Amino acid sequence: MTATAPADADPTMAAIAQAVTEGRAGDSAAARRKLLGLWTAIGATGDPLHRCSLAHYLADLYEDPAQSLAWNVRALDAADAVTDRRVQEHHAGLHIAGFYPSLHLNLADDYRRLGSFEAAAEHINAAEAHAPSLPRTPYGDLLRGAMAEVAQAIAGRDRSRRASAPGSSA
Repeated sequence: MTATAPADADPTMAAIAQAVTEGRAGDSAAARRKLLGLWTAIGATGDPLHRCSLAHYLADLYEDPAQSLAWNVRALDAADAVTDRRVQEHHAGLHIAGFYPSLHLNLADDYRRLGSFEAAAEHINAAEAHAPSLPRTPYGDLLRGAMAEVAQAIAGRDRSRRASAPGSSA
C-alpha cells in the first residue's frame, strides 16, 4: 500500500496521508497521535478502507512488534471488508488484492520478531501467494525483496528488527 494515491475527494484519506508524511519525515509521535485521533473518529465499524489504511500505516509507527501486530491484524481484518469498488472510488487503478501482499508481509514480520515462527511462516506464505497481485513497479519490487528478506529471517529464526523495515528510522 502506498500513501501517494489522490485523496482530495476523501478528507479522511487525505488526513491519513498527511499523518503518514509527517511520520516518514521523522515526527512519529505526532503522526501516531493524529492517526489514533482519526481511528477514534472512524470507529471500529467505520469505512473499511479508512480502517485498513490507517491501521496499516499506524503499525509502522510502533517499534514494539506486539503493538505493531495489533494494528496489522486490524488492517487485515478491515481489508477483508473492503471491496474493489470502494478502493477504486479512492483511486481508479487500485485493487484490494494488491493490498494483501503487504498486509501479510507485515504480519509475518511482527510474528517473526515475537518469535512465533510458525505464524510468521503462514503469513509469509500468504504474502507470497498474493505476490502476483503486485505491480511490476519499484514498489512491487520493494515488497518482493522484503518478502524474501523476511522469509530468510524466519528460516534462520532471526528475531531482530530488519534495517529495511518500515519505520526503522522512527
